[in-house]
Amino acid sequence: MICSKQQLLCLLLVIVALPANPASATERVLDSQGHHLRFGEQREWSEFPEDAEAAELNLNFTATGAAQETTLRLKHRDVKQAWSLELNGRVLGRLPVDENEMVTFWSIPANTLQDGDNRLRIYGSGKLSDDVVIGDVRLDDRPRQQVLSETKLTVLVRDADSQQPVPSRITILDAEGALMTTGASSSDTLAVRPGIVYTADGRATIPLRSGRYTVYAGRGFEYSVAKSEVALRAGADQTIELSIRREVSTPGYVACDTHCHTFTYSRHGDATIDERMVTLAGEGIELPVATDHNVQVDYDDPAKRLGVRQHFTPIVGNEVTTDFGHFNTFPLVPGPASIDHSGQDWPTIFKAIHGDATDRMVVLNHARDIHKGYRPFDPKHHIGVAGERLDGWPLRVNLMEVVNSGTTQTDGLQLFHDWFGLLNRGFRIAPVGTSDSHDVGRHFVGHGRTYVKCDDRDPGAIPLEQVYDSLRAGRVLISYGLLADLRIGSNHGPGDLVPTSGPLDVTVRVLGPHWTKARQVTLYANGIPIREVDIASDAGSSAPGVKWQDEWRLETPKHDVFLAVIATGPGVRELFWPTPKPYQPASQDWTSYVLGASGAIFIDADGDGKFTPAREYAERLIKKADGDLAALLLSLEQYDEAVAIQTASVLAGGGQSLFDDGLTRPLRDAAPQVRRGFQRFTEAWRYARQSQQGL
Repeated sequence: MICSKQQLLCLLLVIVALPANPASATERVLDSQGHHLRFGEQREWSEFPEDAEAAELNLNFTATGAAQETTLRLKHRDVKQAWSLELNGRVLGRLPVDENEMVTFWSIPANTLQDGDNRLRIYGSGKLSDDVVIGDVRLDDRPRQQVLSETKLTVLVRDADSQQPVPSRITILDAEGALMTTGASSSDTLAVRPGIVYTADGRATIPLRSGRYTVYAGRGFEYSVAKSEVALRAGADQTIELSIRREVSTPGYVACDTHCHTFTYSRHGDATIDERMVTLAGEGIELPVATDHNVQVDYDDPAKRLGVRQHFTPIVGNEVTTDFGHFNTFPLVPGPASIDHSGQDWPTIFKAIHGDATDRMVVLNHARDIHKGYRPFDPKHHIGVAGERLDGWPLRVNLMEVVNSGTTQTDGLQLFHDWFGLLNRGFRIAPVGTSDSHDVGRHFVGHGRTYVKCDDRDPGAIPLEQVYDSLRAGRVLISYGLLADLRIGSNHGPGDLVPTSGPLDVTVRVLGPHWTKARQVTLYANGIPIREVDIASDAGSSAPGVKWQDEWRLETPKHDVFLAVIATGPGVRELFWPTPKPYQPASQDWTSYVLGASGAIFIDADGDGKFTPAREYAERLIKKADGDLAALLLSLEQYDEAVAIQTASVLAGGGQSLFDDGLTRPLRDAAPQVRRGFQRFTEAWRYARQSQQGL
């Protein structure tokens, strides 16, 4: 067969490399190749060839029957659906659902291997297509635990400044860079998955096969990552010390994850309640909100029992999981679900969520994802550019996920644009970054997070009323590998209302650890980019702490606007903090990214002592024009594109055709920002109508 250069490149990308180390004396290589398999009809990602090698792996081999347990070894990556292992008709288990490359070991029960011919089958199932690479299959005649306990590696992780042990995440890669399964098990101080060991007290003794390994230690976004390469010999235990230090300083802010799950209560994913406590400490999350599905869980007792309560202050919440969207709400009291989640429309659902409470936080979760056939911000229901609901259902939330690292978007800025649209519509909604983590190692807790302004001196005793006040006001920063902080003058930050009658002095900072990179910073006014800066690679790459900073003077706004800043950069490929592929991709192509963002600062340019959103300006201008569309468009020259978008929305909602000559003719001579605003809304409106008609 003759392959094109592109096909050959794709094949090189997906074939698992031959092992660098030969099989041990007790191990036999059954198949040294990597096999591109596809469950389903559609190619999942464009990095894979158009045609898969096969739908499943069928491997025939000869062996001697074993009356004792033996072990099967595999290497695999890009596993997103269920893939089962079956030997001679007996199911051995399912591969971990994890897209990262890893080596796993599988117990073969006694009397499963047969004298003579044997057949290994690995096959997929599920609702969606899945491209995977599986191979490097080996058979070891020893029991699994013996295979994984040839030696022991003790890892001690310390804070480089205090020299005290610190909770952390330890990552172990084999000689070829894959996550390596260890012989360790989760305990009161450890949470263990293939290639990942969280330690609650900075110490972990890890049984391993002999071989060469790269070991990393880190503690989430704020900390450095330490690295050590070790060569382990059978029977020769070894101890290494790794020092990490805080590289991102966040005084006056606490690290919060408003979307945390456990398998214990949500019944999917894999993190038990005890493992969740260890992972929270290991990722440096100071303010976790327990949001298992339709149940209210208190982390306080398990955190105290496991000795990690001093590292964080837990909040009891609930992911109210309905047929029409998911909504986190807190604070609540622990116990069985107190909120009815059976409502079949938003008015009923929000009535149940709010009840008689006046101070409850309510989060709109992953608004662009489909669950049970419903997507909250589907174009059939919502015009994002204008923050407009098409079904008439009220949106009674005060927080919205703009980053969810467990359900990343193909376009990492899409949810930010949705948030901008809501602010321009007149909603006062604060952004949050979350992990939505149900797992120990796949989508780990705190990957996406929110920094909330409050007294942060004691992580174990965070003043919660300050937290809730800051969340309501939007005094937050969003982190997914970077932080972007925005200041006006010396006193004003996210969530503030800034009176002004002159130019604005703006300071923008981009922060991150040495292992993430920043490439671009964009300042938005009413969701419209007004300044973009490309960050030089040397400035935004390996610098820890403040990666980039600048001060700008902005012209006096002509009307009230909100300002927000977003910094972006390339995703992290290293397996000590890998940024995942999109959860429900909009394309077979994807680009990995990190980002950081500020909450909104509200500018009172008209001096009336309050913030006036774009929608309110639009309604005033339409009323004043009294049906004279030419006069209306002329008056919009003093306003920005966001006000023009809202004007188009109000007109369309009032029955005005967006394609009538009485509007389109004067629009040709309108100011550029007015034409852009009307064009953006018209395109979104047309797409919404087509979506409603199933076109």
